Amino acid sequence: MVDLLVTYLEMTDAPQGAVFPAPVAAARIERETLDPAEYVALYRAVGEPLNWDMRLRMPAEELRDFLTNPATHVYVLRVDGRAVGLCEFDGVGQPEVELVHFGLIADVQGQKLGPCLLDRALREVWSHATQRVWLHTDTSDHPKAKSTYQRAGFRIFAERMETFPD
Repeated sequence: MVDLLVTYLEMTDAPQGAVFPAPVAAARIERETLDPAEYVALYRAVGEPLNWDMRLRMPAEELRDFLTNPATHVYVLRVDGRAVGLCEFDGVGQPEVELVHFGLIADVQGQKLGPCLLDRALREVWSHATQRVWLHTDTSDHPKAKSTYQRAGFRIFAERMETFPD
């Protein structure tokens, strides 16, 4: 078992001000309905260094249903056509939306692509009658995760130690 500090954050207003500019001319961000194989490949590329496994444990049929559910929005960041990041929301179209997964593959981190992806995806999600977006992050996530969320407008509403299987 491993103890992690889990931080819960929320955003109760849509992002304000100018859209975060794309720092790389070849960067494109769009909502995509990926097939399970494409999704899993991107999920692994982004999440393996962070020990993501939630979607890998889902039965294939359940994953397919999740990905095609209208309340699931997956925004994909592509640079020169290559998928390098994702921002996944669950519950879009309902008052409360969860930001479930967000991240970039290692070789594009540090170029301000993450804040750009997060900003664009959040603006889109807020256009669907959203009243609150929430998420949780923990000490096994990227060291800049919490500060990136806070710069995007999220506020901490709870922190607690939680125990997870190792």
